[in-house]
Amino acid sequence: MTSPRDRMVASAALLIRERGAHPTAIADVLAHSGAPRGSAYHYFPGGRTQLLTEAVDYASDQVAARIDRAGSALELLDAMIAGFRKQLSASDFRAGCPVVAVAVEAGEPGAAESATLDRAGAAFVRWTGQITRRLRDDGISADRAEELAMLIMTAIEGAVVIARATRDVKPLDLIHGQLRELVTEGLSS
Repeated sequence: MTSPRDRMVASAALLIRERGAHPTAIADVLAHSGAPRGSAYHYFPGGRTQLLTEAVDYASDQVAARIDRAGSALELLDAMIAGFRKQLSASDFRAGCPVVAVAVEAGEPGAAESATLDRAGAAFVRWTGQITRRLRDDGISADRAEELAMLIMTAIEGAVVIARATRDVKPLDLIHGQLRELVTEGLSS
């Protein structure tokens, strides 16, 4: 059984991926998680900023675990695309990536925005590094693995944004085929 605090962090990540960071209020997180009203300030003395940064960390951990489970670069690519495809379809195209939402909505640099943006940046660096290592483990040269990892990350995240906006998974399907070709080519060279 998860604690009210854990439920609140997970709920914040889920709400951010559907609504964005700015529209996600602590009251919404409390309602979604079923946590007691007074628990927000008990568990998150840093307020909304602390909750948002922990939600980004939670999302980072979830994606990192999925990346780590992949047995090969192609399996990783297929799983990432399938996961976003399923998430978009199941949510009627409302659910994107909470880390992207936080990064896009960071606004004017300030202490709160900077902390949250830094966490989003760390998540992308983490995921790209994991993808790079997977590609290298499969035999792709270090330089090419780094290039492909960044291309995979940015193409998938961009395709998710466009799929949400157009309410169509076609962008994911298109980049999936192209990225698969590039990874396969890298594996054979």
